[in-house]
Amino acid sequence: MTRHARNCTAGAVYTYHEKKKDAAASGYGTQSERVGKDSVKSFDCCSLTLQPCRNPVVTKEGYLFDKEAILEYIITKKNEYTRKLKQYEKQLKKEENEKKELAAAEKEANLVKFMSREKTISNNKYSDGSQPSSSVSNLANGKDKELPSFWVPSQLPDAKITKLEKPDPTVYCPISCKPLKMKDLIDVKWTLVNDPDDKKSLIAKENRYMCPITHDILSNAVPCAIIRTSGHVITMECVEKIIKKDWLHPLTGEKLKEKDIIPLQRGGTGYALTNQNLEGKNERPVLQA
Repeated sequence: MTRHARNCTAGAVYTYHEKKKDAAASGYGTQSERVGKDSVKSFDCCSLTLQPCRNPVVTKEGYLFDKEAILEYIITKKNEYTRKLKQYEKQLKKEENEKKELAAAEKEANLVKFMSREKTISNNKYSDGSQPSSSVSNLANGKDKELPSFWVPSQLPDAKITKLEKPDPTVYCPISCKPLKMKDLIDVKWTLVNDPDDKKSLIAKENRYMCPITHDILSNAVPCAIIRTSGHVITMECVEKIIKKDWLHPLTGEKLKEKDIIPLQRGGTGYALTNQNLEGKNERPVLQA
């Protein structure tokens, strides 16, 4: 066999590297790319609106929300639960009525069966002398009003009615999927960066907030935490080097516990993932070998 060249096509095996190279050139196969900065939510933005918070609150898991947005979400979920509960109660009432009708029909059938034994009925004629109907049509003898519509799939005789489950009254966090209550939301206090030379508006500023203790600038690259008792946002470095020495609040002097330190979850991405995974996948047609 001849020596392999750069674009050798004499090989009997289609190697992994050749397949990967051809897939990248042809546009086939799943392509993985790192998410850019424009797709990453800023650390001080709401997890629902993805905009800077006007009245920031944080959950026990450390997810930041705008108070107006999260309260609207909770109210919407409660209204949805009320609507589903009414539908569920309506279904229970319907099932109870069906059971009563079935019991009444069974009782009536037993009565007719008993009466048929006591009376002698003509086989071919009714008591008024008329002939019984010999029609086999589905629309005869008033059956046209009993049959469902054959043009609507949900009204077909063999259509199965979906049974509703009892709704769950618990409201869950849209990000962590854990139970969420309004009383568990903690107000957040940002410490503004005092720069007299920066005349930009707060939203236009690149450096907006800082740690009130160390005066370090806060950003997505700086791990932060929230003190539950006061709502101040500080850096995790401050927690490790200052607060954990004596567990006292540096600003108020009150006693703190480990549960009073809530790590702030950093910015999410447009792919509904946090900064722990900044890789996005683009699904494309697969190249068959």
